[in-house]
Amino acid sequence: MDGYIITITIIGLAALGMAWMPSISRWIKISYSILYVLLGVLIYLILGRVLPLPDPISNNELTLRLTELVVIVSLMGTGLKIDQPFSFKQWKVPFRLVSITMVLSIAIVTIIAFYVLHFDLPSAILLGAVLAPTDPVLASDVQVGPPNEEIKDKVKFSLTAEAGMNDGTAFPFTWLALILLGVNGTSNMEHWFWYHLVYKLIAGVLAGFLIGRLLAFLVFRIPEKYKHIVTKDGFVAISATLLVYGLTEMIHGYGFIAVFVSAVTLRNYEQHHKYHKKLHDFTDQIERILIAIILILFGGSLVTGILSKLTWPMIIFGILFVLIIRPLTSLIGTTGTKLHRKEKLAIGFFGIKGMGSFFYLAFALNEGNFQLNEELWAIGAFVVLLSIIIHGFTASSVMTRLDNEFAEKPPVR
Repeated sequence: MDGYIITITIIGLAALGMAWMPSISRWIKISYSILYVLLGVLIYLILGRVLPLPDPISNNELTLRLTELVVIVSLMGTGLKIDQPFSFKQWKVPFRLVSITMVLSIAIVTIIAFYVLHFDLPSAILLGAVLAPTDPVLASDVQVGPPNEEIKDKVKFSLTAEAGMNDGTAFPFTWLALILLGVNGTSNMEHWFWYHLVYKLIAGVLAGFLIGRLLAFLVFRIPEKYKHIVTKDGFVAISATLLVYGLTEMIHGYGFIAVFVSAVTLRNYEQHHKYHKKLHDFTDQIERILIAIILILFGGSLVTGILSKLTWPMIIFGILFVLIIRPLTSLIGTTGTKLHRKEKLAIGFFGIKGMGSFFYLAFALNEGNFQLNEELWAIGAFVVLLSIIIHGFTASSVMTRLDNEFAEKPPVR
């Protein structure tokens, strides 16, 4: 059989299935990510010989670009669905999660990887950076719904905003690992601080805000002023995503941050306009098609050796990270906020890992020659798999209970 024809047939089937997956997931109370990983396992057990090899190490460039695309599309959709207007006061919890929680998580993982797993320092720091971000792609079950959703949920808002913000803020620590590795012939910490930490973060924020304001003017103000120029197409969101990301990367800013900031800026303009939902829905559809492909490839990688370098200390570390390190650092980060204890525990527990971790690994290994690339992929894949299983079986039921207890619902009329 022709492997190409089989491949595009599987992609078509997987994409078609995504049309019903959100409703099926709500019905069976299991995340569709579990179902698609299982589908990938079965497909590669049966047809693995004629399909592309799902090896992220030998296919690093493809892995990098595919995960990069799904993350930036997800970041745009994430920003577009946040109803909470931006202010440092209202976004206090997400800012704590991407500063206190993330930095503590990276530090703890680095120490364990260096002293217990005996990783070299660059690999240990890279592992911390890879595992720290909450994923915007696989975390839809614990995030807010489409724009102008009437139910207000502090837990979902915090996790959604955190996922949007920390996929970019983990980048400086990935570069820290690369700098210590001597990439580009330098290990200058001053250069890392001022360029990779300060400049690229600020450039990403400013580019995202300015381009977001320009886009808001084009899609909202121009049609109001000139009635014959009508903007109705949802694909504008994807066009904006690629434009913002590309322009920001050209000035060497963090494109991930720029995409999310531009989405939030766009969302804060004409906030109750119905066009926001159309923009979000289009990004959501594209994201689900891409994630279907990646999850099947991930399932295939599980049966073709991605976990072959996994050891018992790594397995124990992965379990501790998901069940203890992330929840503990999150509790520390949310200390002093007005959240209820149950809300803090939920935010800590649902720090879902996914495509962002895969992107950072592929990016770092594309930039530098790490000694433990197979071990890094083994741990990263194991933690993502563990997160998919644990959070995939618990997110729907736990979030439903939290919604019933804490969500602010509209008054009955």
